[in-house]
Amino acid sequence: MKVLFLGSGTSVGVPVIGCKCGVCRSTDPRNKRLRSAVLVTTDSTTLLIDFGPDLRAQALRYGVSAVDAVLCTHEHLDHIAGFDDLRAFCWERSGRLPIHAGDQCTARLATMYPWAFAPGGYRGYVRADGIRHSGAPFQVGDVAVQPVPVEHGSVETYGYVLRAGSARFGYVPDVKQMPASSLELLRGLDALAMDGLCFPQHPTHLSIDENIALMRELAPARGIVTHTGHRVDYHQLAAYLPRFMQPAYDGLQLTL
Repeated sequence: MKVLFLGSGTSVGVPVIGCKCGVCRSTDPRNKRLRSAVLVTTDSTTLLIDFGPDLRAQALRYGVSAVDAVLCTHEHLDHIAGFDDLRAFCWERSGRLPIHAGDQCTARLATMYPWAFAPGGYRGYVRADGIRHSGAPFQVGDVAVQPVPVEHGSVETYGYVLRAGSARFGYVPDVKQMPASSLELLRGLDALAMDGLCFPQHPTHLSIDENIALMRELAPARGIVTHTGHRVDYHQLAAYLPRFMQPAYDGLQLTL
């Protein structure tokens, strides 16, 4: 299993429009963060997790031309606003593009983009099959997918654990708290990428220190901090994290 971080930033991306902080003015490419999304591939399956407003730029940058299915964590716009760019993944398909999401997000997508879910659909545009997983595990090709319910403000939100063969990867880009049952699903993974927005406390996202504490409890072989804001410098964060952890950056690739 390979995991490519298409974007590692928060809802406004980094640099932030109009900001002149050190991170926003940085020339280090690891301080330039598109909205969070990952591409997971095996020998036979390609999955996209989230499709924010930077999807077109991400697909062009990393040569993404086809996916077998899409997973969505929640309905916030930095995770679904690139919906129309999914059309490129429909042009060569004979059937509809499966989009797996929770009940709330599936309903929101159907309300925002009813033409994409209408019977028949339009050739050349998104033709989607909205699949409500309601938190139940499912299979896409050779990848077993386990949705992980988490708390992120008032919106229904999921992380995911993906398993192919013996490789297990967890992805939780937006979270503040989670029930004990979700913690058990994330324990002891080969790699776990999790929300770490900033150093100060935040009402709907993990802080960096909260992320570290949770990573120590869950004990993945590799811990990755993602969905990071513009007040966090890549090199300062890398030096601050425990040895088994690292910051995400756009273009980071894991092989599990």
